[in-house]
Amino acid sequence: MIKAAFFDIDGTLLSFKTHRVSEGTVRAFSTLHAHGVRTFISSGRPMILIPEMPVSFDAYITMNGGLVFTAENEVLLSNPIPREDSERWLDFAKEHRLCTMVFTATSMMVAQVNPIGLKIREQLEFQMPPVVDIDEMRGHEAYQLIAIMPPELDGQVGATLSHCRLPRWHPAFTDIVAQGNSKAAGMEAICRHYGFRQEETLAFGDGGNDIEMLQWAGTGVAMGNAADEVKAAADMVTTDVDNEGIENAINKLFA
Repeated sequence: MIKAAFFDIDGTLLSFKTHRVSEGTVRAFSTLHAHGVRTFISSGRPMILIPEMPVSFDAYITMNGGLVFTAENEVLLSNPIPREDSERWLDFAKEHRLCTMVFTATSMMVAQVNPIGLKIREQLEFQMPPVVDIDEMRGHEAYQLIAIMPPELDGQVGATLSHCRLPRWHPAFTDIVAQGNSKAAGMEAICRHYGFRQEETLAFGDGGNDIEMLQWAGTGVAMGNAADEVKAAADMVTTDVDNEGIENAINKLFA
């Protein structure tokens, strides 16, 4: 029996076209709640970039599992990036003139803004963080770094940051998080807190950073707009975000 459902945001709950939660998704949440299922966010976004939605959540996995907390702000998991790796990344970004963002527990900032960074902001439709000099980013406790760079640099950066991993879900940029952080780790923390068993969990996602979550879940559902490797990691593939993928899957699972 499914007791907990976890949802990615971009490309899953929110359409890249409309940037809204569909009416079908709202209906799907009503179905879940009618069956006693609790609902959770599982996102690479920090809380400051999670918009208000017409659906409710009991807890939030943010920054790819770096910070997990309940709707009542009880912290269930906190694992920031080691300070030395943050410094190494800022040195690398400064040397290569890469646009980068830093997410702390309560704030965000961006440096060396370029046209690619602006295009990403428009695509995801989030508020541009305060623009600072890259050296002003030093000394902050970062839970996630955003590296706006091509995939060809992932190996070099990964080798430089010995305590981090790079869960890339977009061709133009990758998230940088502490080793051990993932949406799956966030799900484990929530399950421990609420007393759910792994097999009682359901997860929806579409990006590369959703693969571990879909594999860990009792039932992992890939959106129709997901890449092939994401679909391969799922137990079920639904229609895409603009064709009521969440509602169609829920209707099948709770028929």
